[in-house]
Amino acid sequence: MDIFHGEGAELLVKAILALETGEECRAFLEDLMTGREIQDCSQRILVAKLLREKQVYSAIASATGASTATISRVNRCCNYGAGGYGTVLDRVLPPPEK
Repeated sequence: MDIFHGEGAELLVKAILALETGEECRAFLEDLMTGREIQDCSQRILVAKLLREKQVYSAIASATGASTATISRVNRCCNYGAGGYGTVLDRVLPPPEK
């Protein structure tokens, strides 16, 4: 199933691409999502960052409050997903140390 099929999904992608500042992005996310949804998404991107830094699950869980199931899901997306986490992290963070 293509989750980006349909007029609403296309509009969402266009809306995100139209945002120009952090302030605009925060306002849009606040209007679009519940506080809990923003927290969940924020937690997931932080988990992806910490996984990239090669931190272990227990340290990530302690630092973020994420469950091991959430960490595992994010890890699976980072390794086998569409590449979204990698693209975003490459653009907003310095390259990971090797």
